[in-house]
Amino acid sequence: MNINASDFKKGLKVIVEGEPYDMLECHFVKPGKGQALYKLRLRNLLKGTIISPTLRSGDSLEAADVRKSNGQYLYRDADGFIFMEDATFDQHTISAEKMGDAANFLLDGAKCELLFYNDQLIGVDPPAHVIVEVTYTEPAARGNTTANVTKAATVETGAEVQVPAFIEQGEKIRVDARTGAYVERAR
Repeated sequence: MNINASDFKKGLKVIVEGEPYDMLECHFVKPGKGQALYKLRLRNLLKGTIISPTLRSGDSLEAADVRKSNGQYLYRDADGFIFMEDATFDQHTISAEKMGDAANFLLDGAKCELLFYNDQLIGVDPPAHVIVEVTYTEPAARGNTTANVTKAATVETGAEVQVPAFIEQGEKIRVDARTGAYVERAR
């Protein structure tokens, strides 16, 4: 199925030169004379690279066979990270390189959104926020209360997070898994 340039919008999944891309931006440009143009920013779903093609108003791109499914994280082994689809109970492996920073806050059993291309797992969106326990942090220095003072803390997944000075070892905190930023103490 082809998608006409007039139907381009952010979030579309398209095929360019045989590989799937996610449309990050689409700008319509009408020069003084001549044909209208569409300036695109596309991210390769397999490699993560970004390209910026320009297409004319009559052009089209092929739609990519990309589907999303709900799943959960099971465990990590030598091949990568193992996920299970909720609907079919099929297990899929994705490499550590493709996971990138999203793996820093994965907890066993975490609900995730799985992205498939031609029935092969190519991407994982972890939960937006996770609750993790602080396994190590330095004690707060007395008297450092005039500004927002932060310190490094190691959490149970092994990731390092900047936390306020009042957070102590053993406390549970909520972290934004997409950015790795401290949000609040968990109750």
